[in-house]
Amino acid sequence: MFNQFLKASRVRVLPVMLIPVALGALGAYVWNGVFHPFLFVITMIGAGAAHLFSNMINDLWDYYNGTDTAAQTTDGVIPTNSGYLTKGTWSIRAFAAVTWGLFGIAAICGVILSVLSGWLALVFGILGTLIAYFYVAPPIQFGYRGKGYSELAILISFGILPVVGAYFVQTSQLDYRALLLSLPIGLLTTLILFNHHFLHWQADKQAGKRTLVVVWGERRALLFSRVLLALAYFTLVVCVALDALPVYALLALPTAIPLYRVYGRLSTRNDSAAYVPLMGASVKATIRCGTLLIAALWIQGLV
Repeated sequence: MFNQFLKASRVRVLPVMLIPVALGALGAYVWNGVFHPFLFVITMIGAGAAHLFSNMINDLWDYYNGTDTAAQTTDGVIPTNSGYLTKGTWSIRAFAAVTWGLFGIAAICGVILSVLSGWLALVFGILGTLIAYFYVAPPIQFGYRGKGYSELAILISFGILPVVGAYFVQTSQLDYRALLLSLPIGLLTTLILFNHHFLHWQADKQAGKRTLVVVWGERRALLFSRVLLALAYFTLVVCVALDALPVYALLALPTAIPLYRVYGRLSTRNDSAAYVPLMGASVKATIRCGTLLIAALWIQGLV
């Protein structure tokens, strides 16, 4: 059951949430000389549970909406869901119970942090939960609308909220540098979620899920994907220029090179399988860049 839970919740992508939390906490340590280990641990647990809840509620509503079933039955499409609902591995009731159990853990952590650090910590958590739920749930379903709402939501929930929120938990205050620090990692995570739509955009179109890949087509969507990559690393340079990161954080720039090379192997129209390396390179670039930014802040804090 535990191994099934790991697959159902897609634990392997948890670093894309934990890295921003670590960056926000390190920002508090470097800029303010403040670090509370207990608050950091509770923040990591809450953010991690919220991320896994987001993954599973996405699967649950995509199953209800028929998107995941279309992905399983459309030729040449690579499904990105766990398959536990479409294949009947778990019942809907069991899947929903685990999903809302994760929400409960995140909510408890949010309440603890709001008591210890201030009510704004709970606001960050509630906003993140609303984004996660209504990404796919009616009546809003902004992840289905194809107007860039979903990309903005990912930037907020995987960049701004965890970085600024983790900083606030440590200091009980806000700082423009935390917002700046959230942009490189937030945009890179947005790139991951954007690129994963290439794997099953035909099935999304069939199910009525209007992602930007569906709306724009492969050629324009690939161009936007490159723009997101460039923007992410540009904001890294901006962070250095505005003292949100030390100058040696620029050593993270070469992490873009392997991902940039993958784009060169793609044409304007590709089979779904051709996008698997793009997804893999996107995840690696995000984790490598985020890890180097953590190291840069850690070194700055020690020096």
